[in-house]
Amino acid sequence: MPSLSPLDRKIWGIAWPAMLSNISIPLLGLADAAILGHLDSPLYLGAVAIGGALLAFLYWGFGFLRMGTTGLVARAVGAGREQEALLVLARSAVLALVIAAMLLTLHPLLLAAGFALMAPASDILPLADSYVRIRLYSAPAVLVTYAVVGWCIGRQDTRRPLLIVISTNVLNILLDLFFILGLGLNSDGAALATVIAEYSGCALALWQVWLALPEARWREIARQLWRPADYHELLRSNWHLFVRTICLLAGFAFFTAAGDKLGSTVLAANALMLQLLMFCAHALDGFAFAAEGLTGQRLGGGDRAGFQAAVKRCALWCGVTAVLLTLLLWLGGYFLPQWLTALEMVRETMRAHWPWLLLMPLAAGPSYLLDGVFIGAAETRPMMVTMLVSAVLVYLPVWYLSRDWGNHGLWLAFVLFNAARGATLYPAYRRRWGGKQSLRGITG
Repeated sequence: MPSLSPLDRKIWGIAWPAMLSNISIPLLGLADAAILGHLDSPLYLGAVAIGGALLAFLYWGFGFLRMGTTGLVARAVGAGREQEALLVLARSAVLALVIAAMLLTLHPLLLAAGFALMAPASDILPLADSYVRIRLYSAPAVLVTYAVVGWCIGRQDTRRPLLIVISTNVLNILLDLFFILGLGLNSDGAALATVIAEYSGCALALWQVWLALPEARWREIARQLWRPADYHELLRSNWHLFVRTICLLAGFAFFTAAGDKLGSTVLAANALMLQLLMFCAHALDGFAFAAEGLTGQRLGGGDRAGFQAAVKRCALWCGVTAVLLTLLLWLGGYFLPQWLTALEMVRETMRAHWPWLLLMPLAAGPSYLLDGVFIGAAETRPMMVTMLVSAVLVYLPVWYLSRDWGNHGLWLAFVLFNAARGATLYPAYRRRWGGKQSLRGITG
């Protein structure tokens, strides 16, 4: 055990900045929800929940701009080619702007299809539509920031992403208070606050790049941006992650849409509980980030013993954190609904379904950890396959068979879906790395 303490320090050295950055994201959602939850109607909170789920498809589906950039930058920096690493960032930023332009051009069709699938209640639809249309103006800022954060992590720089995320979210909360409570703009105010904050965050991110490399040869980089093969490689290497992310977002969107069918009170209660769930998920993701870096490095060096040790210690800390999060949720079972909303019916609905929320950190923790292992090993196809299996063979059938249980049936399906992700990834991990076989060509 003492010989592993340096490994523990490495794990926490990677995990804590990621945890702080990640936790600030659902804290922003909780702040939004708390402000909207104290208005005189649950419709505004429901509109943000529906609109946020749809925007997750349009933004988070392109999260490969972060992950793909991280890997390419890390290899370039490791080889001492800082200019090439900056060129990777520039190409990722161009790709981000192209994708953003496509989203802005096609958004009428995308929104029509999204709302048709989610089918929100007639009194929520206009509010959700307005919220999404305002938020979409931040697409260029959001996607370019993804690329910058990936570049920072690839250079093993976690302080800049932490600064970017916290600065953006603090500004967002302050603007929420001004636009929602000060000007009475309700859900539109929440959208406008986020757009301004995201452009401010993007400006800060680009400024951090400039500060990090003041001597960069920017003209030379600009001349090398137009080779299509480089963009094709960036997209192809992340196809599995793209499909997996879309499937995961579909699961969350389905949960939100199914809750909407049970009434605006259930929709609002589920939206608040999801924000608490995202808080837990982002905290546990800190160990997934640690697993990405440590296991990838050890596999690259052919260090099987080091790889296994890293997985085990990351799993230990992930498990301990999941138990602590469950305990915190249990202790806050009365106070958190009281703090998040002034609507008594929403509070009662949250408390009635609170036991399902207590199960989520323990049910979902293994999948977060194993995702990090497979990303670090650049073995992303099993992540895609097991996600599809969990959604099609577990989530949807359980929901269908438990529809008579109302929102309890929906939560049962959601908990089992998250548990199935880890349960199906673990056999893939055992087949790939659990035995005594060699590293099978990963190294070198």
